[in-house]
Amino acid sequence: MNSAGEVKLLPVPESLAGERADAGLAKLLGLSRSAAADILSANLVLQNSKPITKSDRLIENAVLEVVMPEQVNSLEIIPSLVDGFKVVYQDEDIIVVDKPAGVAAHPSVGWDGPTVPGCLLALGIQIATSGAQERQGIVQRLDVGTSGLMTLAKSEIAYSRLKQAFRDRAVHKVYHAVIQGIADPLAGTFDAPIGRHPKAEFKFAVMNDGKHSVTHYETLEAFRSASLVEIVLETGRTHQIRVHFSAFRHPLVGDTMYGADPTLAAKAGLSRQWLHAMRLSFEHPTTGEPVAFTSEYPSELVHALDLLRG
Repeated sequence: MNSAGEVKLLPVPESLAGERADAGLAKLLGLSRSAAADILSANLVLQNSKPITKSDRLIENAVLEVVMPEQVNSLEIIPSLVDGFKVVYQDEDIIVVDKPAGVAAHPSVGWDGPTVPGCLLALGIQIATSGAQERQGIVQRLDVGTSGLMTLAKSEIAYSRLKQAFRDRAVHKVYHAVIQGIADPLAGTFDAPIGRHPKAEFKFAVMNDGKHSVTHYETLEAFRSASLVEIVLETGRTHQIRVHFSAFRHPLVGDTMYGADPTLAAKAGLSRQWLHAMRLSFEHPTTGEPVAFTSEYPSELVHALDLLRG
């Protein structure tokens, strides 16, 4: 993990008593929940002198002793120019980008690669809205290994309204993916709750006590060992598409984290999951006009399709 920096002593206020440690620590430090979870997972937090995990509960008037990783103390947005990163659209309120794989949605503890805000900063575009420092303007996320369209807010009113639009499922999100095998039926819906994997850090799984998650899919093209599907997300859980298709025993080609065959990934020339955010449409947060955006497959996904068809 990161080298440690200063030690913070934080009394637990009444308002956070009983909260999960990751959620409460995020509020106390002004970080994202995932950043707080990373600190807890690195055994850098004591509650009343006893180590706690991210799922432990905070105790009223307890004292949290937090050893801050140095990276958190300076979660800087580092400017970085990345091949394939494109600004699709921008105005005073929103910006829509086409993100290549290998770029994180925002800075986080333990990630030292390029980020979307860093790519924007390198182009002279700075985002400044409320929220945790490392997530300013972020209203949706794409996994590091997923390419395609992602929108950010540039103004405070757009930030508030777009966050609500995503919560209200008023944003239409269409993805294309290549899955192992052929889905039966060829079109359908997954309605299965998703939660954090009980045994694997950074993974998610279909869980009875998880969050409501709905994924619609339709097969577009079938190959000998895989098929291209179009996916419409009704909800937007972390890793949702990857988890649902893995649970359906049709993991995304290249997604070895969720059980994909590494031999097939190698045959397709993939070092990441075949997943692309193709289309994005919503009501503009300030004008109210409908806006829609489309992205083409990047070259590595086109090449993988050619190999699979061959």
